[in-house]
Amino acid sequence: MNNYLFTSESVSEGHPDKVADQISDSILDEFLRQDPDSRVAVETFCTAGLVIVGGEVASQHAYVDIPATVRATISKIGYTKAEYGFDASSCGVISTIHEQSGDIARGVVRESAEAQGAGDQGMMFGYACKDTPEYMPLSLFLSHSILQILADIRHSGSAMPYLRPDAKAQFTIEFSAETHLPVRVHTVVLSTQHDPFDPSDEVMHDRIEKDVRTIVLPKLIESLPADLQALFDDRLILYVNPTGKFVEGGPAADTGLTGRKIIVDTYGGRGAHGGGAFSGKDPSKVDRSAAYAARWLAKNLVAAGVADECLVQLSYAIGVAKPLSIFVDTYGTAHIGNATRAAGSVRAVSETDAQIAAKLGEMFDLTPAAIIRRFGLKNPIYAPTAAYGHFGKQPYVENGIQFFGWEKLDAVPEIKKAFLP
Repeated sequence: MNNYLFTSESVSEGHPDKVADQISDSILDEFLRQDPDSRVAVETFCTAGLVIVGGEVASQHAYVDIPATVRATISKIGYTKAEYGFDASSCGVISTIHEQSGDIARGVVRESAEAQGAGDQGMMFGYACKDTPEYMPLSLFLSHSILQILADIRHSGSAMPYLRPDAKAQFTIEFSAETHLPVRVHTVVLSTQHDPFDPSDEVMHDRIEKDVRTIVLPKLIESLPADLQALFDDRLILYVNPTGKFVEGGPAADTGLTGRKIIVDTYGGRGAHGGGAFSGKDPSKVDRSAAYAARWLAKNLVAAGVADECLVQLSYAIGVAKPLSIFVDTYGTAHIGNATRAAGSVRAVSETDAQIAAKLGEMFDLTPAAIIRRFGLKNPIYAPTAAYGHFGKQPYVENGIQFFGWEKLDAVPEIKKAFLP
């Protein structure tokens, strides 16, 4: 039986679309810091020398200095030099934010907080698998990880001083067609923006490739558990800046838009993605909050041993609190009941998966108010989600505020008791 290949990509914090996401989420955080009940839907467009922020906001008393927030975000990313064609101190900032539609507010605002309706209709997905200790797809996890290492090196300014903020990574993993487990890392593509050099000078390109091979890759491998380290072998195919040059990058070379990297934000093409992006949206928008809840359910089901792989879908109607439907697909990997299914068809989901979905609806309150309360989603926690993925990061507490609460495994005991007596 032949093995198969699967690929995922990630982009750095300096990628133009991620610049836009980080600006949108930084603005959201500022509104929530001043007024936790703020309802925010902010979009950002950035290009050479210009940032345009638009969207809708409803807040009782928050005032956010939009230009200052935009410039602070851009500076933190590392666009601080005019030669980049886009920098924090000189770029223009235009804000066209206006008040949120009253028609939307009618669906969200209720006399009782518990009766809060969903801020929009839609379906949201959460996914988890056993590729990594973080229960994330290996191809995406490695793509995020290598770019975070590259960013740490860039911010330190030492080992690779020529680095600029924009970068992309792509990992192709070979899987066993029989067990569906990763066999090896097949191909790595890393494109990183850098300082100018003479196009005829191949030495600079050779240096970048050498540094990736001798500095970046070893740091990545050393950060992994032993079983994942073993997936890197001498057959690895590595492409570094395949065109030979990557000087022009970031918003100066390509426009950035909020929400254009939703597959990078989620599961790298594994599982599924719902109808909306995350960044710039307050938690009344179930595009965001329900996607976090679905990930929490899927991750806890896999961590509890109910299945080796799991997809959870939640659907909502605007103004209606309870989800319209809960769907579960364990891809035939469930360790309870009749877990077999034919491949490739939603209709073939097993009776076991239907039972899991029904049980989840009984066990957990999945109304927007309950999700917001469980994960503390009215806190200013969103800027850290806007680069290197919303999932697979370790939850932590800072200044008494929980970050990435949807990554906690706090439902495992309850799920084990319900499904694995």
